[in-house]
Amino acid sequence: MAVNFSETLIVAISATALFDLRHLENKLAELTTKNPKTAPKQFQEFVISQENKPLDAGAGYPLIKALLNLNRYQTKKDYHDESPLVEVVIVSKSTPDMGVQVLNAIRQHELPITRSAFVSGDSVARYIADFDVDLFLTTNQADAQAVVDERICACAILDAAPIDVSELDTDQLRIAFDGDAVLFDDSGELVFKQKGLQAFHERENQMTDTPIDKGPYADFLIKLSALQAKLPTNINADKSPICIALVTARNAPADLRAIKTLRQWGVTVDEAFFLGGIGKTKVLQSFLPHIFFDDSIKHIDAARHVVPSGLVPYHSTSPLKKYAQDIVSTDEPNDNP
Repeated sequence: MAVNFSETLIVAISATALFDLRHLENKLAELTTKNPKTAPKQFQEFVISQENKPLDAGAGYPLIKALLNLNRYQTKKDYHDESPLVEVVIVSKSTPDMGVQVLNAIRQHELPITRSAFVSGDSVARYIADFDVDLFLTTNQADAQAVVDERICACAILDAAPIDVSELDTDQLRIAFDGDAVLFDDSGELVFKQKGLQAFHERENQMTDTPIDKGPYADFLIKLSALQAKLPTNINADKSPICIALVTARNAPADLRAIKTLRQWGVTVDEAFFLGGIGKTKVLQSFLPHIFFDDSIKHIDAARHVVPSGLVPYHSTSPLKKYAQDIVSTDEPNDNP
């Protein structure tokens, strides 16, 4: 019988975002340097020799763990209908044979993940829509860009050890979003980039009661908020299962329009920080989200040293693309071991 996932929050994640696979990347680079011709076969033999060894958590692991933990609130009716509150899918550019270590690690970490795709170096973007994904998490910026260009919510999670994931809440899912070009469309950000802060504030002040158009993460937020509404109002009398924060460089007079827009979407975030251009890192370090989504390389490059962070690429047709740097770090995982 087919499973109805219409109300399920579906998140796809690459193998390198879920687990730390740098040992494979390093080995491939080592073998390729020695002999490019024999490297593929030797690398495959190495991967098979490692397939029963445990894997450490990757940068996206805390978020996935917290998301899957929400399924403990399913009712008996939900289980009867076989539709989980949250579904996670592995989508990897590895071969199926070389994905055995990842599948073993899922079992070793006791993660209830049952769906996966191993596409042997093919583009992941062509398959993401097939899983009706609400969000795709990867460590590869090119893959994230390709998925975003298909109008699907995606980000590149950028690893920056050491992040003490033990400090992250294990009972409550905590997610922080930037505003413009993430939750909201990129029109305000474009005015700021082209005409400056005063022009941006004048525009926002004139449009206080006009809802901002949806950005790439708007529908994900709306679905996450709908899921939040289904869950108990509190745990241990002081925490709800999901906590959502808006962390934005907007400030007065541009703050009101953001709040009113969320209200028009039927969303009420739990916390909102209108920082007026000051750094976001201290607030994020206090809020401690399982992930922070932002389109700004500057903000992500700072935040990723204190909390798991995802860079949201601009659509390739966006005028903002010319303002963005293409690469944040030179040691970007490629999700192709």
